[in-house]
Order: sequence, then C-alpha cells, then structure tokens
Amino acid sequence: MTVRRLLALPVLGLLLAGCGIRATEVPTDYGPAPSRVRCSPAGPDAADRSAPGMAVQVFLLCGSSLVSVDRTVRVPDGTADSARRVLVAQGLLDRLAAPPSAAEKEAGYTTDVRAGTTVSGARPGDPEDTLRLSTAPDELTSYALAQIVCTFSDSAAAEGDGSVVLGGPGGPEPRRYTCTDEVRARPGSNEPPSAAVAGD
Repeated sequence: MTVRRLLALPVLGLLLAGCGIRATEVPTDYGPAPSRVRCSPAGPDAADRSAPGMAVQVFLLCGSSLVSVDRTVRVPDGTADSARRVLVAQGLLDRLAAPPSAAEKEAGYTTDVRAGTTVSGARPGDPEDTLRLSTAPDELTSYALAQIVCTFSDSAAAEGDGSVVLGGPGGPEPRRYTCTDEVRARPGSNEPPSAAVAGD
C-alpha cells in the first residue's frame, strides 16, 4: 500500500504541472481604480465658480498636511481698509469652517475650524493689524490654528509678509504668528511660531 502511494506521487505532480497554472506570490486583484488621487488639488465646485466676490485661497487638511483650495469671499465695494481686513478675515473663517465639497471629501480634505468662529479688529492698545478671534489662539487645536494662520497670512487680511497678528476675545496680548513650510507639511506636530508684538 505504501509503495503504491509513493509511485502515485510523481504521476500526480505531472498532472498538476500540465494544467498550465503557475503559482505566484504577487497579488493580481487590486480592486477598482480610485476615482480621484488623494489630496490632489481640487478646483472650485460649481457654486464657487459662479459665486460673486474676490478669489481667495484657504488651507484645508488633507492627510497630515495643509493644502490650499480656491474659494471666494464677498466684500462690499468702497469698504475702508481697516474694515475690509476684518470682513475678508471673517469670510475666510466662514469658508474654513464650511464642510468641504463632495469632490474634496472624496479626495480626503477635512477642516478642524469650528463653525461660528468670529473675528474682530484691533482693540485700543493693540497693534493696528491685530485680528482678534472669538476663541483664543492657544485654545484652538494645532490643526485649526495652522489652518487659520496660513490662510490669513496669505491673504488681504494680513500685511503680506507671511505673518498675521492674532489675539483672543480677552487677554493675553496678541502675538504675531508665521506660516512656515514645516507648519504646512505637518500642522499636527508643528504649531505656527509666534512672537510678542508691541502695541500702539
């Protein structure tokens, strides 16, 4: 009985080899192709393209980094410069807090800025370009702070030097925050650097 089994093994091996199927360690079923490359720059959706206002960019979260996307903000014509800065800043905050479009969500975009966040201008004794948030900067998540700083510092809400002066609704004193490459790359582990500023 044992001899018969041993003789049958080579025959079985030949039969299996003749079927034309080769063993492979490489998987061949990768599933359906993704419909959008993750974190690829997303253009404005139809609502944004048709919305009146000035074109701006805001920074959303995608993966572990910040990525800029196109938006629009409405500012009435003839608005004084100081009021214009606050209106632009509020418009940017509103766009940051709004849910990303369906296409952006599919690509992996999210936001950590809470709806209802507001901004006002400088108080007596503040530097002229101060923007005061309804939530103190040190009470924001590192992601939300990075989104706000990088969005503001790259807009008409700031002085155009890559920084923005932010404070909260009360003390402590406002500070100048800077958006850096490190912050854009890893906002979760790199908070925007800040420095004290002298008041008026």
